[in-house]
Amino acid sequence: MRLKSFRGGAHPATMKELSEGKPIVVHRAVGEMVFPLSQHIGKPAVPVVKRGDPVLAGQMIARADGFVSANVISSCSGKVKAIESRMTSAGVIAQCIVIDNDGKYTLAPGIGEISDYTTLTNDQIVEKVKAAGVVGLGGAGFPTHIKLAPPHPEEIDYIIANGAECEPYITCDDRLMQEQPQWIVGGIRILLQMFPASRAVIAIEDNKPAAIASMERAIAGESRMEVMRLKTKYPQGSERNLVHAVTRRKMAPGDLPSDLGCVACNVTTLAAVYRAVCLNEPLMEKGFTVTGDAVAEPGNFLVKIGTSFAELLEAAGGFKTEPKKVIIGGPMMGIAATDLNVPIAKIYNALICLTEDPVEKADAQMTHCIRCGRCARACPVGLVPQMMNFYAERKDYDRYVKLHGLDCIGCGTCAFVCPAKRPLTQLFKMTKGVILREQAAEKAKAQREKEAAKV
Repeated sequence: MRLKSFRGGAHPATMKELSEGKPIVVHRAVGEMVFPLSQHIGKPAVPVVKRGDPVLAGQMIARADGFVSANVISSCSGKVKAIESRMTSAGVIAQCIVIDNDGKYTLAPGIGEISDYTTLTNDQIVEKVKAAGVVGLGGAGFPTHIKLAPPHPEEIDYIIANGAECEPYITCDDRLMQEQPQWIVGGIRILLQMFPASRAVIAIEDNKPAAIASMERAIAGESRMEVMRLKTKYPQGSERNLVHAVTRRKMAPGDLPSDLGCVACNVTTLAAVYRAVCLNEPLMEKGFTVTGDAVAEPGNFLVKIGTSFAELLEAAGGFKTEPKKVIIGGPMMGIAATDLNVPIAKIYNALICLTEDPVEKADAQMTHCIRCGRCARACPVGLVPQMMNFYAERKDYDRYVKLHGLDCIGCGTCAFVCPAKRPLTQLFKMTKGVILREQAAEKAKAQREKEAAKV
């Protein structure tokens, strides 16, 4: 049988053997816990606690502010130490709630109470997911309650459970599918009730045979669910590529999966939906992989959100040798870490510590573009990176935009396949940031002028 896939992409070494055989270990943080107010796409949450307030595990400590925003939940019990600016895992200073963790993890009232989702309306389910602070846990961070309330729910005919986990090294989703498939299936059942015209596809790359077997056992007898094996190729888990691989429908720039009749959620997100709706457990913890050839004991963890990277690294035995590169997230789309005394947020699922720095190595080999076209053939979005690079370097942003440069998903495939070792992805991310800031400034200026004209 031919495996499902998409046009373009690359085949980096998976490096999953370091941690794929390691069961998930529950880690209870002992140090102070730090909760950034922005762990999601959209506006930062607004604190609902103040310095000195006692808090319980599962208690909301910051409320969603606006339509695209998400609640922040304390994952520990203790006392609010401060609400202040702290360095975050994204490498920026942001407002955070700091809690002195008492180590007791006393739960807020009602946490863990069983609910029957079949008695709930769609609006009630969406509200429970929103209250729980669930966001896309595959890295996107889009508030899940918005995804579960598309404009035309009757047109949704696909529920896609994203179990691709295509980034090298990371294995926490693989382990979740092996160890807690019932959580994922529970989340899928909830969505199938919400969208009665739909069927569910659990999409998993074929380099995860144990996860595939586990999910197939878990859905035995489920007439509206199937497991689909995908070709192991990066970035198979990208939402646009995943929707195309599963349905053969093509997402145009600006489209959402719901525009094509799909709701796509990471398997970890679906597990969080199940726990929020059926177990009344808000988002307090998530799967996380600590790995790399510089780590003493690579493994997978169930870690409390707000735990410091440094503390979790120690739980993995610390460094066996001094790393040259430490990455938060995957090696293709992650960010380089300069300080591990920062909190694990909802959107991150890995810490990778390497004895060699691939960027440093590529920089030493970099030459001028040789116009081979490999980047264009590999781009999963169908862009022309070599031309984008030409105009981005010259800061010709108008032509960059005309090349659909803003549609770049920052997957890193072009830089990976480039024989000239051009830092394409880094340049495109910076260029996109500059253009979006300029557009926002122009929009704000136009709004001010419009308001001034009314006076």
